[in-house]
Amino acid sequence: MSVLANINHLEWESDFFSLKTGRLEFDAHAPVLTDNQLNEFALIQAKIPSHALSLVDKLSQLGFQLAEGEIDFKLLIKTENDGIENACVKTPSLRYREAKEADITSLMKLASQAFVQSRFRAPWYQAKDSSRFYALWVKKAVLGTFDDICLVTLDDHDNMSGFVTLRRISDNEARVGLLAVMPENKGQGVGKQLMSVAKQWCEQQSIPILYIATQISNIVASHLYTQSGAVIDSTTYWLYRG
Repeated sequence: MSVLANINHLEWESDFFSLKTGRLEFDAHAPVLTDNQLNEFALIQAKIPSHALSLVDKLSQLGFQLAEGEIDFKLLIKTENDGIENACVKTPSLRYREAKEADITSLMKLASQAFVQSRFRAPWYQAKDSSRFYALWVKKAVLGTFDDICLVTLDDHDNMSGFVTLRRISDNEARVGLLAVMPENKGQGVGKQLMSVAKQWCEQQSIPILYIATQISNIVASHLYTQSGAVIDSTTYWLYRG
């Protein structure tokens, strides 16, 4: 049972996690994967459609194991060309602004707590790797690198209640990177507010399609996205060998 794929060396992840990491790029014209190729890396990732069960079987025979399942949601946006302002935006039920560098410490703390459970988990990664990765992600989003922008919702006292990061991935598409609610604000509808913020940003950027992914096990997030009007676009599995 052969697998045709190239191995893409993930240099940034390799450096960040101190773990030589590659990802399979499946291609009908690629050579057959061999143990010698796979053994050049400490960790190999494969992301495959959940319906490709025969490929799961083939990868299992090569030593791959299931690490996580993922659901990708798609949300259609009614767009308008308004442009976003840097000032705090206020509507009767929604208050938010663009995150500033002064917010980075608080945002990194929240991200490190909110994303402890992820595909960056044992036995392949160290205990704190997931927290470190997502803390850096939100920092980079504020600085406009990992994502294009980080927006924060505000409570009645102008304290940050949550954040969402977004990036444009094509002329007509954007993707939510991270979305998290402050622990003290859970159960107050902040998640729905953050989804509204994401939709407003897309409207203002004239982007008609928004994607957002979550773990298959995260039922709360899945309910939030469907209640916000999103539908399932695809489901995938992450498999690791290492």
